Amino acid sequence: MTDQRPQYGEYATPDEQRRLAGLPPLDAAPAAAPVTEQPAPAEPARSIAKARPWDRIITIALLAYGLVNVVMTGLSYLDLPTVMNESMRILGIDGEFTNFAQGRLWGTTAAVLLVVGWAITAWLSLRRLRTGKLTWWVPLVGAAATMLIVSICIMVPMLGDPAFMAYVDGMSGR
Repeated sequence: MTDQRPQYGEYATPDEQRRLAGLPPLDAAPAAAPVTEQPAPAEPARSIAKARPWDRIITIALLAYGLVNVVMTGLSYLDLPTVMNESMRILGIDGEFTNFAQGRLWGTTAAVLLVVGWAITAWLSLRRLRTGKLTWWVPLVGAAATMLIVSICIMVPMLGDPAFMAYVDGMSGR
């Protein structure tokens, strides 16, 4: 003979259990919707991102380096005539940069494009990081594309400067 007594609700029927829980009887419950096969839920982005911490570190480091570069270079481009004079001195070009109007216009344009290029690159990088996609290459491609466009902006006033063009003509005559 055992002294074990039934636990609460152990002998209750499913209908009694539902009534005591405040639910309608089984025959009054609405029919369950047919079960359709659902695709397996995608793995959360957090676990994907944690799977490649090196990608996150490299991407953020490249973006930080790019931001410092954009600030320093952008500020110098705001005074492009001075940068052009220094560049011409380094190249050994006789004379001074005199295309001031275009230098200021295209220097400011180049500085703005540097900031816009970095902002787009950072936005795309962060978007890819959030979704767990490989991202380290985005800052590199963004920097290359931005520098290509900015270089064209810098070339315009340089090619319009008489001292620089005299240097180029002298180089082609050698």
